[in-house]
Amino acid sequence: MVETFGGLTGLQWALLGAAVAVIGGGSGSAMGITYVANVAGGILTEKPDYFGPMLPLVVIPGTQGIYGFITGVLVAFVMKPSAGWDALTGTLGFQIFLACLPVAFVCFVSGAYQGLTAAGASGMVAKRREEMGRALVLPALVETYAVLSLIVTILFFFVVIRPAYPG
Repeated sequence: MVETFGGLTGLQWALLGAAVAVIGGGSGSAMGITYVANVAGGILTEKPDYFGPMLPLVVIPGTQGIYGFITGVLVAFVMKPSAGWDALTGTLGFQIFLACLPVAFVCFVSGAYQGLTAAGASGMVAKRREEMGRALVLPALVETYAVLSLIVTILFFFVVIRPAYPG
């Protein structure tokens, strides 16, 4: 008999955590890229030769989606117990779900705000192309928190949860 927690099996909790991480990170990235792409599109209409400087600013909010994807892959391939998914108890599955939440929520919010920050930086580059280096630093500061959330999720997986796995 498969042990459940809150009515869900360990596998169901783990999959729910992976899904929330992928959806949160991907949604935040999609919003962020949309914000900065709208501004960059307007700039490129007037200055088509600015595509090169604008591209990194448009791409940078996409990293949150990558962090959500990494979390989903970790759950699917790394967090699987050696004895199989049926050996994952409901409690451990719930812990995996909780470990996915930092990436899910932080990347959802930071992706959107990084896009807004990159949009502001795009205006700076449009006026002064030589400020491209400084303009990249501003959205990179927002990135810091997405990276920290991924680190916390990975620590939860490998320091807190993984040692409690069934063999």
